[in-house]
Amino acid sequence: MTAADPDIDAFTRPYWDATAEGRLLLMRCGACGRAHHYPREFCPHCWSEDVRWEESSGRATLYTWSVVHRNDLPPFGDRVPYVAAVVDLAEGPRLMTEVVGVPEADLRIGMDLEVAFRREGEVSVPVFGRASPG
Repeated sequence: MTAADPDIDAFTRPYWDATAEGRLLLMRCGACGRAHHYPREFCPHCWSEDVRWEESSGRATLYTWSVVHRNDLPPFGDRVPYVAAVVDLAEGPRLMTEVVGVPEADLRIGMDLEVAFRREGEVSVPVFGRASPG
């Protein structure tokens, strides 16, 4: 485990196991029905503890982005420039991530994206690229 790896506990283990398999999980509240991300043991909308894992479609739209040209913190320094972004998942939650494989000139607010996964240390993290047609 490296300093950049997340703390994985019994609650978050299903999330990280799913990312290793190329699947993105969200939490959905059984009380109010809303999805949320990052995983937590209660609903941030209604505070219910009736939350469960649900697989995301992996589809998203670009909400905003910034091209990072300098970052001295590992592992980011080796990747500059990169596109730090916020995406709106099809299920509703907003997620901080990175857009990969899309030239800066092609980035547009609202563009369709889909999840991919990149290995980082001991975990796989969700990143987003241009959505395939269909």
